[in-house]
Amino acid sequence: MNTTLEPLPTRPAATVMLVRDAPGGLDVFLMRRHSKMEFAPGTMVFPGGGVDDRDRNADIAWAGPPPDWWAQRFGIAPDLAAALVCAAARETFEESGVLFAGPAARSGSAPGGIVGDASVYRESRHALANRSLSFADFLRNENLVLRSDLLRPWANWVTPEAERTRRYDTYFFVGALPEGQRADGENTESDRAGWASPQDAIDDFEAGRNILLPPTWTQLDSLAGRTVADVLAVERQIVPVQPLLEKRGDNWVFEFFDSDRYHRARMSGGSMEWPL
Repeated sequence: MNTTLEPLPTRPAATVMLVRDAPGGLDVFLMRRHSKMEFAPGTMVFPGGGVDDRDRNADIAWAGPPPDWWAQRFGIAPDLAAALVCAAARETFEESGVLFAGPAARSGSAPGGIVGDASVYRESRHALANRSLSFADFLRNENLVLRSDLLRPWANWVTPEAERTRRYDTYFFVGALPEGQRADGENTESDRAGWASPQDAIDDFEAGRNILLPPTWTQLDSLAGRTVADVLAVERQIVPVQPLLEKRGDNWVFEFFDSDRYHRARMSGGSMEWPL
């Protein structure tokens, strides 16, 4: 009798690699998930999360590349692309306080800049986080537009089929910290947050000072040695990656296109147990 369990369905999600210029390259904003989180506790992550129902078919004020442009880059339908861009901007604001938005344009004119101090919307940020306010309504109330031109498509990773907690179809974006804004870790899902160079975060993983899952490790590796200008100029070909997660002895092992390097770093740091 075949006792193989059917894989859990995937939920679309968006995550944003928030970057800023730093001596010798760039820094990226990372958060550590609370140890009591059901999914991936204790891991280092970028701001992000699942697509909310209100991210779909939202009558959202928009400036920059339209959903069709994003759909072509990610290889998905325009309605899902629009929801993902909305979720990327919303989750980044909820989890880090950084807002990819600007004043709405006057009739017949171009968008009027970028929000310089997002902390003035603190109450709305809390309302977004507790789902009492939608992102579309927030932008409308404040006469703002989502600035999709501040984001770039970067990668697409799908949670392995063997994962029994929850699975995501995650689309990675990258965006530069808008001038005048600051990132924080004031959210309910993380217990530590801050800026680090991609290489320092990778080195910490190899030294056992943090935990990086393959998608995060791989994206950090792709940013290492670049400047913000380099990153924003890259035109990435987005190919979905779904690692294989299999049991080997007492350990679960990920297999993907760069897994040999990842496992050498993982073994060096001593974090071989999974689930975490």
